[in-house]
Amino acid sequence: MTPPAARAVANALGQQIQQEWMTAARVLEAIPEDRKSWSPDPRSRSAWDLAVHICRSDVWFLNGILARAFASEKEEAPAPTVAGLVEWYSHEMPKALERVLAMPDEALAADVDFFGTTMPNATLLVWVATHHAHHRGQLSTYLRPMGAKVPSIYGGSADEPWPG
Repeated sequence: MTPPAARAVANALGQQIQQEWMTAARVLEAIPEDRKSWSPDPRSRSAWDLAVHICRSDVWFLNGILARAFASEKEEAPAPTVAGLVEWYSHEMPKALERVLAMPDEALAADVDFFGTTMPNATLLVWVATHHAHHRGQLSTYLRPMGAKVPSIYGGSADEPWPG
């Protein structure tokens, strides 16, 4: 990937990731604190575990892009409450995204090793967006069975109709 192409990818995906994390914060805020341990099946992650995974992995991906290196890490909750998690995410996510988008084009185009797969650094922004959307989708399906309201994500929901 050429440096100008990497910049184009970063610019396009950066805008999308910005929108996605802000939408995720609304989904996270909808988790009832007293029901955060709920899961639809014993084999499924709890709502809390999914929420922590979304927040930690989004920031982890971006920090890995910045460092051009990825290593496994424990996903410990950065806060004990849903509100604290949303606060942490709302602080860390835009900061990491801003730093990634400020990277030189050459750094975005540089090949990096992602657990045995080599790809241009900017390509990992696709992973950030798709991984995020996958897990946010899981979490959003938990909300109504938990007794929570489902916020608007890409359009209206029964709980938050699309303005029109």
